[in-house]
Amino acid sequence: MREVTLVEVGLRDGLQNESRILSTADKKQLAERLIAAGVKELEITSFVHPRWIPQLSDAAELARSLPDRSDVRYRALVPNRKGLERALETPVDEFAVFLSASETHNRKNINKGIRETFPVLEEVVRAALARGKRVRGYVSTVFGCPYEGEVPVANTAEICEGLLKMGVYEISLGDTIGVATPRQVKEKLKALAGTIPVERLAGHFHDTRGTALANAYVSLEMGITTLDSAFGGLGGCPYAPGAAGNVATEDLVYMLEQEGIRTGIDLEALCEAGWLAEKLLGQRLPSKVLQSMAAHCQAKEGNRE
Repeated sequence: MREVTLVEVGLRDGLQNESRILSTADKKQLAERLIAAGVKELEITSFVHPRWIPQLSDAAELARSLPDRSDVRYRALVPNRKGLERALETPVDEFAVFLSASETHNRKNINKGIRETFPVLEEVVRAALARGKRVRGYVSTVFGCPYEGEVPVANTAEICEGLLKMGVYEISLGDTIGVATPRQVKEKLKALAGTIPVERLAGHFHDTRGTALANAYVSLEMGITTLDSAFGGLGGCPYAPGAAGNVATEDLVYMLEQEGIRTGIDLEALCEAGWLAEKLLGQRLPSKVLQSMAAHCQAKEGNRE
């Protein structure tokens, strides 16, 4: 049986796009539910300035509140050296840096051009490595940009090469606006394979047009072994108009386990975490598997109370 590593990004990539700001206690409760379900890779927050993303203004408080688990890796996004310094004062295990494959989205998201962003990220990566921390990289708009349309694969290849030279251990390729199709995923990964080792790449698919699961499966066929997902299908991007949430962790786990691909995650317990998120956020989440388990989750929650 094959195994796939799932990186749960709902607490960061998901909650940052929600209008309702959850308390630190609520986020901690969600994290504990996800860990109880078997999630081992957990991206918990972002150390950006609270002015830009107030939903994650409690980054340090949340990081310090989570259970100390040797079998769980906590990750946080850091935009610059100042964010890294704040993050280094917490127990976070590793960090992530980010930029876009398209110039316009990068300027909207980071307020810098791509070439201007590289020195900032290199400073962060080298400082983190010097403190014994691993660093992951995100490249957004790999499969399409809301402002520029099609993004040449050469852009992504050049950025990936630069990130690997800095010392980033893995690069997550983002379909930020959810325009990718299985054929496009296959073609992009095939083109990148000429210069970037596939074992250093991960997939990050949004489900705007309902193709995220298919794209994730094709990426596995192309050699990818790590996928990002968000419980409940939470997510979006403040700087990508119309972008829907990430591929739902529940839906992904169901598909993979049914295909004989091990994730190490208890689907029933995972759905309970998603159901709690619905309750806390006051809205129905898009995960289809979660909705199919809603009555069960509600009954179990009633028993808890």
